[in-house]
Amino acid sequence: QVQLVESGGGLVQPGGSLRLSCVTSGFTFSSYAMSWYRQAPGKEREVVAIITQGSRTVYGDAVKGRFTISRDSAKNTVYLQMSSLKPEDTAVYYCHAAFAQSYWGQGTQVTVSS
Repeated sequence: QVQLVESGGGLVQPGGSLRLSCVTSGFTFSSYAMSWYRQAPGKEREVVAIITQGSRTVYGDAVKGRFTISRDSAKNTVYLQMSSLKPEDTAVYYCHAAFAQSYWGQGTQVTVSS
């Protein structure tokens, strides 16, 4: 059974930091490109960051220089370190795995507000 379980979301003040984690199981983690997406109310889901099987990274324009994606194959986990958070970063953040199949996590809420 495939599982992607996100954690680490919450309420943070503007300028603050959070680290999201996505623990996976049920598929060969090292074979999959991993991504973080987000969806704000009334908006389409957008890609935040991608890390390939070889750990190359790509970031959305809105988060470049502020967010860092990483992966730990020993723990089958992908992370998203978020710094200098802005109110416009408020969204549900989803973990995604892509290769032979496409898998999604259930999402974790991030709210940036004073």
